[in-house]
Amino acid sequence: MSEFYTIQKQTEGLYKEKGSKFLAFAYPVQSEDEIKIIQADLRKQYYDARHHCYAWTLGMDDQAWRANDDGEPAHSAGDPILGQIRSFELTNVLVVVIRYFGGTKLGVGGLINAYKEATASALSKARKAVIFETREVVMSFPYDRMSTAEKLIADFEIAVLKRDFQLSCEIVGSLKKDRVNEFIEKTSDLYTMKFKISGHDCE
Repeated sequence: MSEFYTIQKQTEGLYKEKGSKFLAFAYPVQSEDEIKIIQADLRKQYYDARHHCYAWTLGMDDQAWRANDDGEPAHSAGDPILGQIRSFELTNVLVVVIRYFGGTKLGVGGLINAYKEATASALSKARKAVIFETREVVMSFPYDRMSTAEKLIADFEIAVLKRDFQLSCEIVGSLKKDRVNEFIEKTSDLYTMKFKISGHDCE
């Protein structure tokens, strides 16, 4: 697959069981640094909560992920949260479920269900956004091939990351993985232009 899904914006959910409240917060994220900032902000805002359990995934095909029970019995919180992220077929997502203890123990089975339902409550409200697996492409060319470069950018929907027009012209962009071979074939006879694609030898 070269097409994956995240969520468009933050959503919230709530689940109650025997006096305990489970507040769920789902976020689209891009990096572990961003995740840490969100978690720190939630801990400041909900400083009086007993548990801040969470799970997240980043990248394509679960390239990176983590689940944390934050003091709950092992695998009773983080894993159910992660399971729901995967069940909704999402990546680049963080879900934090904050528990306010109601005085009655729920048992491991009850906790698993509570964290699962709280997470589902937040994710079910989210609108999905498509993200594509990409490869970086670097185009180097003389000034008189600028129009050719711009046409390639338009035709292949390349997201431009950087332009450098000092000594010569160089454009760095992001190309969808499933269009790499088509791009290489299209540019194979453009001898006055040079191309580098991450993971491919196409010079």
